[in-house]
Amino acid sequence: MLVTLLLLMLAATVLIAASIGAAGIPLSRLPAALGLWPSHADPSTLSRDQLVLWSVRLPRIAIAVVIGALLAASGAIMQGLFRNPLADPALVGVSSGGALAAAATIVVGDRLLAAGKATLPFEMLPAAAFVGSLATTFILHRIATRENRTSIAVFLLGGLAIAALANAGIGLLVFAADDRQLRDITFWLLGSLGGATWEKVAIVAPFLLALLLSIPSIARGLDLLVLGEAEAFHMGVEVERLKLLSIVLVSAMTGAAVAFAGVIGFVGIVVPHLLRLIIGPGHRRLLPASACAGAILLLAADTCARTIAAPAEVPIGVLTAIVGAPFFLVILLRQRSLVGL
Repeated sequence: MLVTLLLLMLAATVLIAASIGAAGIPLSRLPAALGLWPSHADPSTLSRDQLVLWSVRLPRIAIAVVIGALLAASGAIMQGLFRNPLADPALVGVSSGGALAAAATIVVGDRLLAAGKATLPFEMLPAAAFVGSLATTFILHRIATRENRTSIAVFLLGGLAIAALANAGIGLLVFAADDRQLRDITFWLLGSLGGATWEKVAIVAPFLLALLLSIPSIARGLDLLVLGEAEAFHMGVEVERLKLLSIVLVSAMTGAAVAFAGVIGFVGIVVPHLLRLIIGPGHRRLLPASACAGAILLLAADTCARTIAAPAEVPIGVLTAIVGAPFFLVILLRQRSLVGL
């Protein structure tokens, strides 16, 4: 029932996002612009609406929906895996690793290409960020795995250490960057969905499909893992396989999100934690609900980002932090009261 309601809310958010922007398209003109039925409006107006909608707005809406779903579902999986409501993909350093690779590409790659009087292709940034995220995951897995057993505690602590090293590396790159490179790094680190195209949507969409296909495989295991690894194993869960599948899935989804949108925080904490309070901890319902709610949150934030300061664009990471940081503090205070501190 809740997933159906969230899907209806997502559809409404998509309609609002499609109609709002620097070139506004009233809801009454949307069906014609979408080609759902003939229009009797001025042909030039219809042509403009279709150009804005299909070339700019719909690709951006689609990538916001997919990335929001990936980030929220990643948070839900991480919270179940670590049995901690404060867990987030950024904790394991995946986002930081991708951001470091992107920043290195902006500074080092730009200077190497400048020597040959060439410009840095934009496509190199997503590719570098994705490779950086996967490399971080590989390093962490090697650190935390011994005798074919992966320690979640070591994985988490190693992630915090690698995130600190990656952030230090980003700081050095910022120090070495020129003004233009510094603007590019800052824009990347604060997050943006600008420049979305259907090609980018086609690349990132399979990660959402992988999530949906994997839910039946990991939902029961994550539910039983709350009892402890030994108890889950005795109830038929292949714990090591579950941990490996969850870690790789989260890393791939987070890496794809960082690659195409930069670093966007708090979506992975706010959405699954709030939904756990509403529908409970069962991951068979929690994961699809988190994907829907994450898509709604990020699409709403992106709509605000591109409209509240038009024609300029506010970094989307700033808006998610404004919403997420107070919520994070509320969670901390609630956890403190529960343990009597």
